[in-house]
Amino acid sequence: MNNSLNTLQQDALLLLKELISIPSFSREEDGTASAIAKFLAVRQIEASRVGNNVFAKNKYFDPTKPSILLNSHHDTVKPNPQYSRNPFAPDEADGRLYGLGSNDAGGCLVSLIATFLHYYAINNLQYNLVLAATAEEEISGTGGIEYALQYLPPIDCAIVGEPTLMQMAVAERGLMVLDCVSHGKAGHAARNEGDNALYKALEDIEWFRTATLERISPLLGPSKMSVTVIETENKAHNVVPATCRFVVDTRINELYRFEEVVEWIRSHVKCEVTPRSMRMRSTSIALDHPLVAAGLKLERSYYGSPTTSDKALMPFPALKMGPGDSARSHTADEFIYVDEINAGIELYIKLLDQVVLPPTA
Repeated sequence: MNNSLNTLQQDALLLLKELISIPSFSREEDGTASAIAKFLAVRQIEASRVGNNVFAKNKYFDPTKPSILLNSHHDTVKPNPQYSRNPFAPDEADGRLYGLGSNDAGGCLVSLIATFLHYYAINNLQYNLVLAATAEEEISGTGGIEYALQYLPPIDCAIVGEPTLMQMAVAERGLMVLDCVSHGKAGHAARNEGDNALYKALEDIEWFRTATLERISPLLGPSKMSVTVIETENKAHNVVPATCRFVVDTRINELYRFEEVVEWIRSHVKCEVTPRSMRMRSTSIALDHPLVAAGLKLERSYYGSPTTSDKALMPFPALKMGPGDSARSHTADEFIYVDEINAGIELYIKLLDQVVLPPTA
């Protein structure tokens, strides 16, 4: 296989149009998984599928070499109700390709697939390349990259395709949701009975509003805690509530472990504090990592991303980088510029050339 850059770009655009035309909401990605597998099979690339995740290895895969994962997702959110276009119609106009998932993260996915095709049949790479088009990213589901990794060869590092304007997101805030319960004693409101759990919750909520985690990341800034939901079990106006539940959304920078944050919170509040999950951890990749160093040579800037991605579920260094703009994600009439896809493929190849090609004499 010796595809020219122009052929890769044309094939990537055609594939993206096909993916847009197939509804692929999280956990409902069967159609797009089949389309990706067929795209690879037509090019005589043996791909495997687990659930709705499709993956492949380069032709001359060598288990003695380190491996780089090229990963992006093919699931989408449901269309914004303010769409004026058919979200499943891949319409091209004024240099833009419209359609649900075009920007997040279809453009990234097809650009990485094209990049994988470029290197597929080169037999003297310093790294293996593993392609993974995965599911359930939009809901942080357990059937996506986390599930697929069990079937992949050992991975040393990754490029995660998300719309970053092809700049380098080298760190991500982690997401940890806390379920909190304050306990009191039920009573009749008119007789001044009971011990109001809602008032107790308000004391802790005020602490969450004003408390600060001291370590400030140069990439991600301070960590943040926000109380987002509050409720009591009774709906009667004249009953003092015995329990009050509230939810805290925490966005933790890479300088903290989730466990130490939970321990610190519990030492300051009276309510019960239970993390729903500690899966979506904060992450970072070193600025001297070969992938980042290669990007810096291409004058790519780096930053800390406030949003989470499948990078949070990877137990190895990962660089988040891709064509498209995060500001367009989940918006009505989502689009990506065709030129962004073309430039994305070219930049991915220029970056990886520095890492995977053997040094010239």
